Amino acid sequence: MREMTTPLFRARLAHGAGDILRAQSLRTLAFRRPAGSLDADQFDSGLRHVMIETREGALVATFRTAVFDAGDDLSKSYAAQHYDLSIFGAQPGRKAEVGRLCLHPKADHPDILRLCWAMLAQLVVGQGLGHLFGCTSFSGSDPAGHSGAFAHLADHALGPPHLRPSARSANRIPLAGLQADPKGIPNLLRFYLGLGGWVADHAIIDTDLDTVHVFTALDLSALSPSKASVLVSMAERFKEDEFLRPR
Repeated sequence: MREMTTPLFRARLAHGAGDILRAQSLRTLAFRRPAGSLDADQFDSGLRHVMIETREGALVATFRTAVFDAGDDLSKSYAAQHYDLSIFGAQPGRKAEVGRLCLHPKADHPDILRLCWAMLAQLVVGQGLGHLFGCTSFSGSDPAGHSGAFAHLADHALGPPHLRPSARSANRIPLAGLQADPKGIPNLLRFYLGLGGWVADHAIIDTDLDTVHVFTALDLSALSPSKASVLVSMAERFKEDEFLRPR
């Protein structure tokens, strides 16, 4: 994945333990408020960590990715702690797990997320991926606060029954609500759904991170030509003066 720049920001891969520590520290600020122990786990080692920084070097966003070849055992992924991925993992093609995507609480410039998407697009094109997957988080571990979004997902975004993973966690709750309302759907999940992604039929309460998350997958081989061209354009035709403009 090559470095990408805009007039205000740059995106690059982490290099060395110091960069990974900075990413973990931002994750702590984003996911563990009030801040507790460092947000680090056994999955960090060996993964690609993407850093989105200001031109002065301040870290404003990060995420990590793991690439699995066709036939690899997905039980070694982060999501497999919470979901049985055996059926999904049997699907052909390479897969990449995307996780721990977060922004600094004071970072609200739209180009930050656009750079995240552009780096993801590079991964998709460069690695010849067939699927993206991961756990998409909703802030706050009380599922009642997300009932409208869950109802919308249940009505419009469930994956094929034969591919949906079952839950490994006892903290499973069904995606259901009295009144569908898409307003509470996180931006990352909106991106996946806009390309044709899908979710499992349940969510998992994560009290450690104070979130509720849903398994999310995107079959890249099933993208329409127009949607596939969006990813190719982001990965290969990124232009500082045209794609991302300072605001």
